[in-house]
Amino acid sequence: MAGELRVTDRVSIPAGELSWRFSRSGGPGGQGVNTADSRVELSWHLDSSIALPDQLKERARQRLGNRLVGGTLTIVASEHRAQLRNREAAEARLAALLADAIAPPPPPRRPTRPSRGAKERRIADKKRRGEIKRLRRPDEH
Repeated sequence: MAGELRVTDRVSIPAGELSWRFSRSGGPGGQGVNTADSRVELSWHLDSSIALPDQLKERARQRLGNRLVGGTLTIVASEHRAQLRNREAAEARLAALLADAIAPPPPPRRPTRPSRGAKERRIADKKRRGEIKRLRRPDEH
């Protein structure tokens, strides 16, 4: 919450781009549950952000498509009783989600075939298993 939210070693979101909302949280809280605004909603608008270059914005838009509402990503945290801990949880969740969304795609899978030895071992195991089951059967006289 200092000046920016660190997503990766190269990407940080300026604090000014994050918008916070606080409300009462359900769940445990003791006497203060009805007075303390410990539930946190952290919103970040992807389209108007200067934190990401256009290429990463497009990648994030594609991968976060179902999470974005009007170009805005919203994270809700209410698992802790203290607002500060919920703020930290929301920031961590946003950073992790965005880091996954802008990560480069994995290298394409190269199709492979089972080796001859692997095929022979599989067939031998099947034969061995069949033999065990055959020996369990009662004698057929």
